[in-house]
Amino acid sequence: MTTTLTADEIERYARHIVLPEVGGAGQQKLKQARVLVIGAGGLGAPVLEYLAAAGVGTLGIVDDDTVSLSNLQRQVIHGTDSIGMPKTESARATIARINPGTGVETHMFRLTEDNAPALVARYDLVVDGSDNFETRYAVADACESEHKPLVHGAVGRFDGSLTVLKPFERDKDGKPNPGYRDLFPEAPPPGLVPSCAEAGVLGALTGVVGTLQAMEAIKLITGIGEPLIGRLLLYDALAARFETIRYKRR
Repeated sequence: MTTTLTADEIERYARHIVLPEVGGAGQQKLKQARVLVIGAGGLGAPVLEYLAAAGVGTLGIVDDDTVSLSNLQRQVIHGTDSIGMPKTESARATIARINPGTGVETHMFRLTEDNAPALVARYDLVVDGSDNFETRYAVADACESEHKPLVHGAVGRFDGSLTVLKPFERDKDGKPNPGYRDLFPEAPPPGLVPSCAEAGVLGALTGVVGTLQAMEAIKLITGIGEPLIGRLLLYDALAARFETIRYKRR
């Protein structure tokens, strides 16, 4: 893919290009970027939509599920006419409407510790919007071994969290950055954390956290700002409060 911006792209991304922090060079980085998004559900929906709108050149989508009626309360990349379709294909169709210049690669299977490394290696950056600990650990371990930045997000009922992981690099003091297992050494016992279907989740909450994930991804691609490395951002939707917790390598 050529990184040169066409006349149409210059007009489409004009509000990015006039930002000195982004400019034409940053937009070219977005066009060249390959981002893997784990899950086309509540978190993955806004991630995919905003990264497509931002001009990311290639989006990979991992999801083995089909669209159901109960998804539509929060998974805004899908519509009523998408019910029964694979989420990967429904998401592809929406992305094509948002930005036909963004390429889509679909992976309709469940990510595991066995297949994650090879898939992660094909992309520049990974955004995790999965809803189970098995997948989260598999993705985090693969990103660490393949030296790929990971934007991790999670939600539950009325609260969410977000962090950026680059454990293969060192901070400004020369100390190794923390990884996912430094933050969560072990998965909780089965049944301790209720699923979304069991506990419920406010639809707009996934939009808040997913959009923040997209923002962190754009920062990483363009090299602007300070990513949430070594910091866990917590969002309490009912109190409208954000808090940040710092964590280190164990």
